[in-house]
Amino acid sequence: MIARTGALLCVAALVFAAEHACAAELEPRAYVNTPVGLNFLIAGYTYSEGGLSTSASSPIKDAQLRIHTEFLAYARALDVWGKSGKFDVILPYSQLSGTAAVEGQPRERQVSGLNDPRFRFSVNFYGAPALSVQEFADYRQDTLIGASVQVSAPVGQYDSGKLVNIGTNRWSIKPDIGISKAFGQLTLELTAGLVFFTNNEEYFGGTTLEQDPVFSTQAHVTYDFGRGVWGALDGTYDYGGRTTVNGVRGDDVQKNSRGGVTLALPVDRNNSIKLYASTGVSTRTGSDYTLGGIAWQYRWGGGM
Repeated sequence: MIARTGALLCVAALVFAAEHACAAELEPRAYVNTPVGLNFLIAGYTYSEGGLSTSASSPIKDAQLRIHTEFLAYARALDVWGKSGKFDVILPYSQLSGTAAVEGQPRERQVSGLNDPRFRFSVNFYGAPALSVQEFADYRQDTLIGASVQVSAPVGQYDSGKLVNIGTNRWSIKPDIGISKAFGQLTLELTAGLVFFTNNEEYFGGTTLEQDPVFSTQAHVTYDFGRGVWGALDGTYDYGGRTTVNGVRGDDVQKNSRGGVTLALPVDRNNSIKLYASTGVSTRTGSDYTLGGIAWQYRWGGGM
């Protein structure tokens, strides 16, 4: 029973590899001032592939995952008691294929379906007042401080009889705080957040999965080239997330870092395109993957 539970703890790492690779976690300009009333519709595609970093005693070897994700997102800029805010929702759909050797036996998984949707509310409580499109023309950022809460709902594809799924069958909530400082065309941004998870009572093999919170911090250096063109160098570091299966603690604390780049290009007054890519820098436990994607954004409203 102990050996079986140990194997399930390693399977948990494979599940989290799929979960994290399904989403582009590096997000520059998460805290910016946006004219009140603007709406944003975003459609995009992300491809990720990579392996899994495990201990030498792990029964999982040579794990490889390939994930195609299409997503739709909507965001609206808000006036929150005189401060600029935003609400956004992301609806992803993924196709996953993967192979691994589990206790010496080859395993393969191919699955597609809805990913867990995410909902976020954010507010900039310093340095970013709520402004109309006309008022925003005179706004110049200096120091900006904001906070957000993002919730992931467990409605994605999930089969407790399979090793790897697209959905997670549990809720998660991430409170986050960010600070951004502009130096002319250059902007430095730092964010820090904690991801809390509910238990998965229907984990693989009829067990219960628990996970400690994950501390996540991001740093971005963004340069505004003018005419709506901007680029960013991105980095993130995650720590924590140790798992427990049926009361047995795993040796799978995450200490992972990633680096990436982002480029935004305007098409016209209402449309723009964003290109992004990232890769693992250091991975102690969990997913070690490379990711690339493209997103199209259409904006309207607010009297623009």
